[in-house]
Amino acid sequence: MKILALNPPFLPKYSRESRSPAVTKSGTLYYPMWLCYAAGYLEKAGHEVRLIDAPASGMSLDKVIDSVRGFAPDMAVLDTSTPSIYNDVQTGEALKAAFPEIFITLVGVHVSALPEDTLALSTQINAVAFGEFDETLVELANILSSSRNNSGNGEDYIDGTMSSVNNAALDDVNDNILTNIRGLAFRDSSGKIRKNEARPYIDDLDAIPPVSHLYHKHLDITPYFYGHSRHPLVVIVTGRGCPFQCTYCVLPQTMQGHRYRKRSIESIVQEFLYIRDNFPGVKEIMIEDDTLTADRKRCRELAEALIATGGHRIPWSANSRADVDIDTLRLMRKAGCRLLCVGFESGEQAILDNILKAITLDKVTEFTRDAKRAGIMVHGCFMVGNRGETKETLEKTLKFAKELNPDTAQFYPIMVYPGTSDYEHFSRKGWIISHDFRKWLTEEGLHSSVVSNPDLRYEELVAFCDRARREFYLRPAYMFSKIKQMIVYPAEAKRIIKAGFTFFKYLLHPSIKKTKAQGC
Repeated sequence: MKILALNPPFLPKYSRESRSPAVTKSGTLYYPMWLCYAAGYLEKAGHEVRLIDAPASGMSLDKVIDSVRGFAPDMAVLDTSTPSIYNDVQTGEALKAAFPEIFITLVGVHVSALPEDTLALSTQINAVAFGEFDETLVELANILSSSRNNSGNGEDYIDGTMSSVNNAALDDVNDNILTNIRGLAFRDSSGKIRKNEARPYIDDLDAIPPVSHLYHKHLDITPYFYGHSRHPLVVIVTGRGCPFQCTYCVLPQTMQGHRYRKRSIESIVQEFLYIRDNFPGVKEIMIEDDTLTADRKRCRELAEALIATGGHRIPWSANSRADVDIDTLRLMRKAGCRLLCVGFESGEQAILDNILKAITLDKVTEFTRDAKRAGIMVHGCFMVGNRGETKETLEKTLKFAKELNPDTAQFYPIMVYPGTSDYEHFSRKGWIISHDFRKWLTEEGLHSSVVSNPDLRYEELVAFCDRARREFYLRPAYMFSKIKQMIVYPAEAKRIIKAGFTFFKYLLHPSIKKTKAQGC
């Protein structure tokens, strides 16, 4: 079966796969990683896949359609996100108009949270694969392929057109079969929306082809960039799911669950070596597990295996909790770990408790000090507008960020995505000012917020983030440290200059030029 796996066109350099999808001020552009993993699983099952990342390649919708006319896909899998969902549905409609027999399926965190609501947006969308969708898509593609092959023997055609009787019978068969696909919501032949039972999570992650193989076959890696990482980079995961219960985090709550399922150490090392041998210009590997350090023993085993096999020769970075001990940090550094991306979130302990962060400010301070002692840089993420936020706690967070002084920092207003505990909480409070997902970004596609509590409107949260960035990055001591870093570590210069060039265009300008949500 011919399948189009599409990251749809939207805003330039729009990162759907980010935990908070947007156009970033640092120029960061995420790989369509989960879409690529699913594409690899479909290829492994024998299907022919055309993978297109429109935001990375700068392709318009018309160009996407023109580029696949000769391919003539039977099925399309479209990645989605909350701010782009209406655009994503319209892309599906355009594909259906161009290829009337195509089966349109949407995937992603937004449609996993709201599968029926999404299908109700358009009759041209056939299905949503919700949750962890790799196996769901393979089963769906196998069934559609079998149904089409069985109906294509010519015996049921009259004057070149399938008879209405047999066509109706085929619809009934498809409806009955599709009902048995776990993890699928679909529109049946009568137009009724059905949601099947959820699909269990995949335990054998080694059965899914390494995502770097898909990048090598289908993508130009040049456009993908992380502001905190060396460029070019390759992004992979070594496990799925997160054991922690943070109220805001969307991926564990909608797609991958709270059990950390892990690839074998051998498979990870082999992928490191594959990247080394097949991406000769790559400067870094980013491990995008929600929390690589959640299993510290495995983290040490991975570090030791990388050292033993030479996989450590490519620098790598990862997402981490702020609770890793100094001995583990030193071993990770020896194994090539260059940077850890850490969610600090707030400088107020009560807020960390409110969002179930399960960590203390003292532990955060100790970790940051130990990471620097181990020679690992830290990218700190701070999120404002959480439960219990006030003007006073905002200032505490900014003061704490300056005291921690990570290598880089980002400040962003809370976004409460459907499917999360925070979305339910703020909805009950009546503090989500608009459920029109078009308004969840600024006009330029930058991070905004739609959460306003009685003491802090969302415009104030966005304005605070603008000010916090200026105060953090324009400190003379910080700017001097970056100049020194570029001199002492020339390999960091390209990253700093590339991110800084894009970032400083926004630094002195407000994110919100005018109020967009008045009257919503």
